[in-house]
Amino acid sequence: MNIVPPVHRLRGALPTIGIRPAIDGRRRGVRESLEHQTMAMARSVAALIHKELRHASGHPVECVIADTCIGGVSEAARCADKFSRSDVGATITVTPCWCYGAETMDMDPLHPKAIWGFNGTERPGAVYLAATLAGHAQKGLPAFGIYGRDVQDTSDTAIPEDVQRKLLLFARGGLAAATMRGASYLAFGGVSMGIAGSIVDQDFFQSYLGMRNETVDMTEFVRRMERSIYDPIEYGHALTWVKANCSEGPDLNPPDQQRSRAQKDADWETCVKMALIARDLMIGNPRLAELGYEEESEGHNALASGFQGQRQWTDHLPNGDFLEAILCSSFDWTGIRQPYIVATENDSLNGATMLLLHLLTGRAQMFSDVRTFWSPEAVQRVTGHTLSGDAAGGIIHLINSGASALDASGRQKTNGASVMKPYWDITPDEARACLDATRWYPADLGYFRGGGFSSQFTTCGGMPCTMARVNLVRGLGPVLQIAEGWTVELPEAVDQALQDRTSPGWPTTWFAPRLTGSGPYADVYSVMNNWGANHGAISFGHVGADLITLASILRIPVDMHNVPEMQVFRPAVWSRFGALDPQGADYRACAAYGPLYA
Repeated sequence: MNIVPPVHRLRGALPTIGIRPAIDGRRRGVRESLEHQTMAMARSVAALIHKELRHASGHPVECVIADTCIGGVSEAARCADKFSRSDVGATITVTPCWCYGAETMDMDPLHPKAIWGFNGTERPGAVYLAATLAGHAQKGLPAFGIYGRDVQDTSDTAIPEDVQRKLLLFARGGLAAATMRGASYLAFGGVSMGIAGSIVDQDFFQSYLGMRNETVDMTEFVRRMERSIYDPIEYGHALTWVKANCSEGPDLNPPDQQRSRAQKDADWETCVKMALIARDLMIGNPRLAELGYEEESEGHNALASGFQGQRQWTDHLPNGDFLEAILCSSFDWTGIRQPYIVATENDSLNGATMLLLHLLTGRAQMFSDVRTFWSPEAVQRVTGHTLSGDAAGGIIHLINSGASALDASGRQKTNGASVMKPYWDITPDEARACLDATRWYPADLGYFRGGGFSSQFTTCGGMPCTMARVNLVRGLGPVLQIAEGWTVELPEAVDQALQDRTSPGWPTTWFAPRLTGSGPYADVYSVMNNWGANHGAISFGHVGADLITLASILRIPVDMHNVPEMQVFRPAVWSRFGALDPQGADYRACAAYGPLYA
């Protein structure tokens, strides 16, 4: 299985980071003495970002540095002009010295902004940082302030570790915000079973994410299947690959209700066509133009999508579980490639959360029902097993028939530990291991009368992960909730006993959130009891701090999180809304500034 080279799927260029070296504009010795140090700071930040970050597509992140240091409004204007022609999506201003704040600051209202003021004694970089952050606050242009904890010598060209962390937090968030702008969320169908998240709120996507909304009726899948509007060569290759790599699990339906072998084979053919068609609808396919379908070849420039499925589709035709799971995974018949984001039941809010996590991490994402809280007492009563370790306080059963990426089986490894890697780090053997760990169970005909197949695996334990969810609240707008924790591995008999009580033909992840002893993280029950919807998006790694930074850029308050306070990084002006009450300040600041693209 080959690794597909990075492909930029969207129309337009990838966003870049603009680096703005600000300087004391006084000539006759002052500016001249600072030119080298200031530009060196800019180059070191650009080198750090280029080395450490990639776009979710796999492309390295490029930085654009102003042609000259910025000592006043004229040079600031020349820098802004260059950035406007260089696809800059976020900016970082750097300086080791005092500069003229309001004359050198970035005034673009749509650019996420950060300022690194060098902590040195020779020149007052911290004074510029404070003065300019005050200017940003006064002008209503929030900016992130970066100031190293320890004093550095003027000759020290290293970026301290704490400064690096904040630079990268900001850059990841800024790039994620910039990548979404102008892209689409594509809804396949409409509202699924009355689920609130699948009532697609166009104002949320437009005002907060800068995205447009596209909708196609699910009958478009029927049209394209019946009229063969897909690449027949790829379809043949994909079907052969599926037969060789996607093993069926046992049929758990009552024997008198099971579909025949011929029906199941036909279902596989339909499921593979649905996956091809969903992908083509999202990003287009030049092969369709060669086949005479030029309009269809364009796609919808979709960065994320959702498939309604239930019930109008699944009461009559095979379910969308295969298309969701395989597209959300990091590999298929084309090779190891960037995952797609496809939300089950067209839950656009969970899809949006999956998208935020994917853009921040580059990894495949898991979509799950936040299904059941299992207390230690309940597990003991049902199985006789005593939970321990991360699971000592209880576990949450994450399970859903649809878009759990196969990566979430946990069969990719780093130093023997289970992980979910960005696609460019996945080996063919690891992709194979994820496929081998997955069985495709014939669809539960009680849920899916039209047949199809659902993936089933049990996630390996010990993986750090972050569960998140955007919710919409009337009168408040969007809010984000975050729960960092770990996957848990249960003894096989215990695992099977608990799965058999619900839907054993679906993928299972046992999740233990990190507890803080207070509020919604007082215990595991409280985490589930305070969760805002029936679904959650789950990413590998403890990336709650990244989510909080991105949420502040987008002006989405965080209603609950268990991220250590020292890791939280928001625009400096958030403290002015209540430094003694960070969560309340977050709500007040987001309300005051409003959606980024309103």
